[in-house]
Amino acid sequence: MFSGIVQEVGKVIKMEGENLTIESDFICKNNEVSESICVSGACLTITNIENNKFSVNVVNETLSRTNIGNLTKNSKVNLESSLRLGDKIGGHMVQGHVDCTTKVISIIKDSGSWIVEFEKPTSIASYFVEKGFIAIDGVSLTVTNNESSSFRVSIIPYTWENTIFSGYQSGSIVNLEPDMTAKYIENFMNLKK
Repeated sequence: MFSGIVQEVGKVIKMEGENLTIESDFICKNNEVSESICVSGACLTITNIENNKFSVNVVNETLSRTNIGNLTKNSKVNLESSLRLGDKIGGHMVQGHVDCTTKVISIIKDSGSWIVEFEKPTSIASYFVEKGFIAIDGVSLTVTNNESSSFRVSIIPYTWENTIFSGYQSGSIVNLEPDMTAKYIENFMNLKK
């Protein structure tokens, strides 16, 4: 479980088959082999740590639902260690179970923030609500506008500068995980029918 608050931006060293190696000082100093790590929204298991690099396995399920298969050497990724009992939850409860990817439609600078518009995937469209939670590349954000085929978020300067968001452009592919509470409610309501 994660909170959607990025601790560090890591750099991909190599992606070979199902093995992904990332350079990251903070994560390597504060985690151990076998622990869960959120890599741009995907919960993965650390399989090796050497100096300031760690490795994770990426299986077909993850590759089919995320943008991780698009990563290349020097790609940047958002990183967050798993929550420990008693940790603050600064964002919202993020599982690290990415449902799908989507595309950036536009980015507009708005005074001190950025308004980013994304395509809304039909497969998870029912989970969007204005002022509700969404995890984008592992970052806890608030949906500011919920349209029929798109949604928007507002990014503050701190988040823009301390995540991979500053590298986004129109057409960028991002990972999405809607609020899990909505999924549980939907499932419960379907069972009651």
